[in-house]
Amino acid sequence: MRGELEQVGARLRAVRRSRELTLEELASSAGMSASTLSRLESGKRQASLELLLPLTRRLGIRIEDLLPQEQADPRVRRPVVHRDGLIIAPLAPEGSPVLTYKITYPVRDALPELRVHDGYEWLYVLTGKLRLRLGEQDLTLSRGEAAEFDTRTPHAMSAAGGRPAQVISIFNEAGARMHTHTDGLLT
Repeated sequence: MRGELEQVGARLRAVRRSRELTLEELASSAGMSASTLSRLESGKRQASLELLLPLTRRLGIRIEDLLPQEQADPRVRRPVVHRDGLIIAPLAPEGSPVLTYKITYPVRDALPELRVHDGYEWLYVLTGKLRLRLGEQDLTLSRGEAAEFDTRTPHAMSAAGGRPAQVISIFNEAGARMHTHTDGLLT
């Protein structure tokens, strides 16, 4: 709790500076000395309602704005999806601006049908080998290799070399929608 209260002063200082007010200007308008405000901002004076109310009124903020916000749990807790032999593990929370997945591609007898859709994809091979058919190119990416491509180019992917391939894939929104939220095959 003490560490949280010490943050009040630093937050107060940041708001004061963002309003381009000097210590003297804010202290005077809030009816206190610049010394008191300085000690409050530096954590050398304990914050109290008596001190904070006139300051927050002058700054046009709420007292709650000076308190640390509870940190959200950073762990991603989304279910793994099993679709058409693929294992798709979300690595970013729902609604994240960066849509990231760990995808395990199974060994297949034949490469899936080439697909075309709006979007971009970035991928990195974690384990195994990944066959990437991209237009006329037929590539095999090994562990540690990466690729980036416009998904308007006909493309398909599968494991190569007789064992599954684990890949980190990053999509823009259009690419993720096509790869993870449709009834079609993941390409």
